[in-house]
Amino acid sequence: MNDTLMILFKVSLAVFMAGSLLDMGLRLNLPDAIRGLRDVRFVALTMVWSFVFCPALAYVITLVVPFEPPYAIGLLLLGMAPCAPFVPALAEKAKGDLGYIAAFMLLASVGTVVCMPVTVPLLTKGLSASPWAIAKPLLIVVLLPMAIGVIFRRKSEALASKLQPVVKKLAGLAGLIWAILCLIIYGKGLLGLAGSFAVASELVFFGIVCLGTYWLGFGMPHEQKIVLSVGVTTRNLGACLTPLLSVPDMDQRATLMMVLALPIMIIVVKLGAKWFARSASPPITAP
Repeated sequence: MNDTLMILFKVSLAVFMAGSLLDMGLRLNLPDAIRGLRDVRFVALTMVWSFVFCPALAYVITLVVPFEPPYAIGLLLLGMAPCAPFVPALAEKAKGDLGYIAAFMLLASVGTVVCMPVTVPLLTKGLSASPWAIAKPLLIVVLLPMAIGVIFRRKSEALASKLQPVVKKLAGLAGLIWAILCLIIYGKGLLGLAGSFAVASELVFFGIVCLGTYWLGFGMPHEQKIVLSVGVTTRNLGACLTPLLSVPDMDQRATLMMVLALPIMIIVVKLGAKWFARSASPPITAP
C-alpha cells in the first residue's frame, strides 16, 4: 500500500509541476518577458536573492539552529529553488507587473536547472546525488514543459489560449491529489515537528526573504518589487523534492520540511502582499 501511495505521490507531483510550467509557457508573452529582462537591476536582484542570498540564509539558519541533519537538508533544499508554480496568480492579485512576472519565471526556471545541480552537492552533507541525477528530472519537469508552452504559443496563440485553461485545470487537479497524498503519507510525521524548531526556522526563513526582497528593492515601484518578493519567497517544492526522490531510503524528515513549507510560505506571502499593498497606496488627501 505504501509503495503504491509513493508512486502516486511522485506521479502527481511530476504532473503538477510539468502541467503548471506548461500552463506558464502557454500564457507567457515573450515581448513582455523581454521588457523585464532588459531591466538590469531587476535581473541582478532576482539572481542574487534567488541563488546567492536564499541558499546562504538557509545555510546560516542550519548553523544557528540545533537541527537534526535531515531537517537541515530539507531547509537547505528549500533555499535553492525559488518560484512556486502558482506565482503568476499570487503576483497578479498583488498588482504585480505582468512583464516582470514573465521575466521572473524565465530567470527562476533556468537558474534552478543550472544552479541546483551545483549547489546541492556543495551544501547538503549526507545527500549523495550526482549533479546529473539532480539536473535530469529538473530539465524534464521544469524547463522542458515551459519551453514547449512558449514555442506552442509562438506558433499558434489562439490555440494556446484554448489549451491553457484545460492544462491549468489538469495541473490543479494533480496538485490537489498531491496535497491529499502529502497529508495521507506524512500527516503523522508533521505532528512530530512541533519540538524540532522546524516551524520556527521556516517562519524566520520565509519572513526574512519576504520582507528583505521588498524593502531592499532600491527604488523599484511596487509593481516590480511585489513580483520579486512573491517570486523569491515562494519555493518550487517539486524542484526541492527532486534530489530527495532520486536518493533511495532518504530520511522522511527531510521531505516533511517540504510539506511543512507549503502552508507557511503561502501564509507569509499573502500577509506580506497585503501589508506591502497598504504601504504602497498613495495617501488620501482631504479636499
